Amino acid sequence: MRQPKSVKSLEALGRVQLSENFFLRDFLHSEIAIMHGFTNFPEDTDLAIKTGTVLCETLLEPLQARFGKISIRSAYRSPEVNHFGNINKLNCANNEANYAGHIWDHLDADGRMGATACVVVNRFVPYYERTDDWEAMAWWVHDHLPYHDMEFFPKLAAFNLQWREEPVRSISSYIPPRRGKLTGPGMDNWAGQHDVAYAGMLAEIG
Repeated sequence: MRQPKSVKSLEALGRVQLSENFFLRDFLHSEIAIMHGFTNFPEDTDLAIKTGTVLCETLLEPLQARFGKISIRSAYRSPEVNHFGNINKLNCANNEANYAGHIWDHLDADGRMGATACVVVNRFVPYYERTDDWEAMAWWVHDHLPYHDMEFFPKLAAFNLQWREEPVRSISSYIPPRRGKLTGPGMDNWAGQHDVAYAGMLAEIG
């Protein structure tokens, strides 16, 4: 699919259905782009569609099927948008670090495809705000979905959920007091099941 050159072609790109419940348009919103007049659509539309489809089918759809509606907080970023966010300290890593992450239409340094969306699990928010227990959702995803990386943030327990070829499966957090890495390969808590960590969450939110 060609890069859009008109409103009509951009509308057609936005209507591409990545999975049962998600269209590409759902992932193109960017406050940086809106405020600073950038376009935020892929340079390589075919690669963005391919990676976005896997992200939706393997991670977002199962997450929504289990917990109800999820909201997309931030997802695809064009290299221009991401670079501006990085140099202006707007919570964006540099472009090279975000290839196969928020920049869906570029392979990473090792030639792997990937895509990231920052999501909020709506039904989880009241539980998190009452308990501060973001780890319950982290461990549920770890036990059930083929993710590559998760990063959790304080507001609404939003988290970056990344699919990538050759996944590492690591979890980190910016939520005090447990900032830093929760788990990753080589750590004692990485393998096995973690049912106890999310049993209370499931009992409360279903």
